[in-house]
Amino acid sequence: MRRVLTTLMILLVVLVAGLSALVLLVNPNDFRAYMVRQVEARSGYQLQLDGPLRWHVWPQLSILSGRMTLTAPGAQTPVVAADNMRLDVNLWPLLSHQLHVKQVMLKGAVIQLTPQSAAAPQQGAPVAPRENNLPQVEEDRGWSWDIASLQVADSVLVFQHDDDEQLTVRDIRLQMEQDSLHQAKLDFAGRINRNQRDLTLSFSAQVDARDYPHNLTAAIDNVKWQLQGGDVPTQGIEGEGRLQAQWQRAQQRLTLNDLSLRANDTSLTGNGSVTFGNLPVWALDLQFDSLNLDSLLPPEQTADNSGSPQQQGQAQNRLPRPVISTSLDIPQYEGLRSFTAQIGISAKSVRWRGMQFADVVGQFNNNAGLLSIPTLQGKMGNGQISLPGELDVRGEGSLATFQPKLDNVEIGTILKAFNYPIALTGSLSMAGDFSGPRIDAEDFRRHWQGEAHIDLKNSRMEGLNFQQLVQQAVARSSDVQSQENYDNATRLDSFTSDVSLDKGQMKFSDMQGSSALLSLTGEGEMDLVKEQADTRFEVRVMEGWKGESELIDFLKNTPVPLRVYGKWQTLNYSLQVDQLLRKHLQDEAKRRLNDWADRNKERQSGKDVKKLLEKM
Repeated sequence: MRRVLTTLMILLVVLVAGLSALVLLVNPNDFRAYMVRQVEARSGYQLQLDGPLRWHVWPQLSILSGRMTLTAPGAQTPVVAADNMRLDVNLWPLLSHQLHVKQVMLKGAVIQLTPQSAAAPQQGAPVAPRENNLPQVEEDRGWSWDIASLQVADSVLVFQHDDDEQLTVRDIRLQMEQDSLHQAKLDFAGRINRNQRDLTLSFSAQVDARDYPHNLTAAIDNVKWQLQGGDVPTQGIEGEGRLQAQWQRAQQRLTLNDLSLRANDTSLTGNGSVTFGNLPVWALDLQFDSLNLDSLLPPEQTADNSGSPQQQGQAQNRLPRPVISTSLDIPQYEGLRSFTAQIGISAKSVRWRGMQFADVVGQFNNNAGLLSIPTLQGKMGNGQISLPGELDVRGEGSLATFQPKLDNVEIGTILKAFNYPIALTGSLSMAGDFSGPRIDAEDFRRHWQGEAHIDLKNSRMEGLNFQQLVQQAVARSSDVQSQENYDNATRLDSFTSDVSLDKGQMKFSDMQGSSALLSLTGEGEMDLVKEQADTRFEVRVMEGWKGESELIDFLKNTPVPLRVYGKWQTLNYSLQVDQLLRKHLQDEAKRRLNDWADRNKERQSGKDVKKLLEKM
């Protein structure tokens, strides 16, 4: 055992002595000019190393440098600038003064992929033809990565495309290793902070760069992200996923396959591609098992309606979100002008504004600012809903047109979803045509216009019982009695109306409703902004009367004028029952006098009564 320990100690001493001799005999600064020449020969980039190079022996034999920069030919700013660089090298080649780098490690690096850091052609340099079909030699392939391993820590990436806004990725941790066939493994983590939103992102990838720069493929998995701040929902958005990506340089196309992502409780699969150019072309086919927009989209600010105490209380408890300032007046939906796209979606389940949809199918086609939606339909409860339309933003403003069609959809769910304090339920069928400048619930209230025909089945309006109002008013003005009805709601088996909307003013015409108890006709207006209504009905109560009399028969066949008006949550009403009963009594008196005059037409008194009736 002592011999073994002695042998190990001798080997350790020899190793330490060898490394010490190597540090003394080989000066790392002898490789400075060699590294600069090799980088320029392989890529054309200029490598600058500030300060002396020095050895670092343990735990890995390395060369350490101070600040370094890497600049593209003709660029204004460096592509890479790092506070420290470490080159892990092989030991044995150093004995013959050869430098074999196993890994490059950058710490505190700033990587700038901006127009200022891009390579610029030299003045007077020849320009290659736009279409060059000649085969490329190795020297023409552009930048290539020939180092086995790269490590980047505590660094920053600044990305900017043309004149777009800069995107900064902070706290970068990158580890990349590749073999001799340019097949690499990559691990990345970073944080993006923009517009008061903070995105933390990490992923792993298997990259195949054997045919780079013509083709580049990557299998990306273990994708994890978390988005918080700004107008993101309070709980934030977090998720994970994977995908297959391929870049084809000749076609300038990025293809995505085997896409599988999760964001909160939303999950999707699909594939797609984007072809870059002056006008990028997107093609996406996405399938959602579940799509919960309520957990992904920021909550919309509701209108401040002074007539709604409940909404006032909610508004007081809601903290205002920060305002993102900008010096540019960006038109609404301007981004649609910068690309074309064909996007198909299907979803088994969709949740939006508390409404639950099933079997949703949609097709979205954008043509440089003309977004057409030929298909957007799904199931809602026991009903069907379809919302085809288009959005045109090619001019100075924007114009959205939609032709909604609903079949047996619960109206109470829709009213609640869009914060309309109207206590109404029933199965709604509707066909209409509406247009407005923006696709927004509040904008619909104030600026949209259009027409529709509605058909409401088995409706129930809380707060007013038309039958009870009429019968109680009649009972107070006559000896007619009615059955007790304590249900504070109006029920109709069917209700139809034509509707027109003009910038917040909704008009109802040709209203007709019926049930076993009553029937009604009417017209009216609603102010969607002030949440007020003014409707006028002609109501016939056909059941619920006690006894048999001519007056009851008269009331069953005579419409009673009823006006309902005021704030939606505190509606008022007025009935003209007294005038109706007075007219009935007058008509009854005239009828009886006329009958008496007919029986006594030969007498002078009968003739006098006839003359009196003719003057009345």
